[in-house]
Amino acid sequence: MTSISYVQQQHITRLCVRCGLLLMQYGAEAAVVVDLSKRLGFALGMSSVECSLNFNAITLTTICDERCITTTRDTINQSINVNLLVQIQQIVNRTEAAVDNGKLTELTTLAFDGLDKTVYSKWLVGVFVGTSCAAFAYLNGGSLSITAVTFIAGMVAMLTRIYLSKFHFNPFITVIMTAFIASLIGATTYYFDIGNNGDIAVASSVLLLVPSFPLINSLSDILKGYVNIGIGRAVFTYMLTLSACVGIVMALVLLQIQHWGF
Repeated sequence: MTSISYVQQQHITRLCVRCGLLLMQYGAEAAVVVDLSKRLGFALGMSSVECSLNFNAITLTTICDERCITTTRDTINQSINVNLLVQIQQIVNRTEAAVDNGKLTELTTLAFDGLDKTVYSKWLVGVFVGTSCAAFAYLNGGSLSITAVTFIAGMVAMLTRIYLSKFHFNPFITVIMTAFIASLIGATTYYFDIGNNGDIAVASSVLLLVPSFPLINSLSDILKGYVNIGIGRAVFTYMLTLSACVGIVMALVLLQIQHWGF
């Protein structure tokens, strides 16, 4: 194998940490982040790759010809994007299968630069989230009027969440405001005596705030030995749940509804 210079190793190290960083930001579990970052480093000629994860940071070390380079990067939470995670895995697979002709690192860099980060239209997401909330209300015995109110509440709440996230509001404030608006619209079924059961509308309208994906990831991380990041993700998930509860209570208190759930 051709000897790898210090500058080339720096480039490879930055590429590996970029891979891990993107995986963490878009919702991959810790085991996947570590595995793909190491595989990419080995495919590009490193003799050893070590990766350490925290809730909001990644530290990665590459070793080649007894030369060690370490780098650390902060992470920024993004919305979950499974399509992007699949693209990164495909890049790593292609890199492993390719023959190193001296330009493999540059080709892999270009592949990361060309990642497709497009997402669905906010209106399309809002409509489908509203539909899922409405379907949940209907399946739980809600009348058509309850289902319609739940659809509007879920759609408006999701559009609000997307809007606030676009401007990088604190995630807990975003969840509080989203839960407040969803509950406010859903609770109009009490205020104007709409439908057969207002409890169903209020409960179903905040269904979009259930942090199922992060909760599953946190449990998976803990079970696979990544306790630090698993606990961090679990605490973050519980704080999101608490924030949703705060938003719901604020709406019910504002409308002076004291009998919800009873």
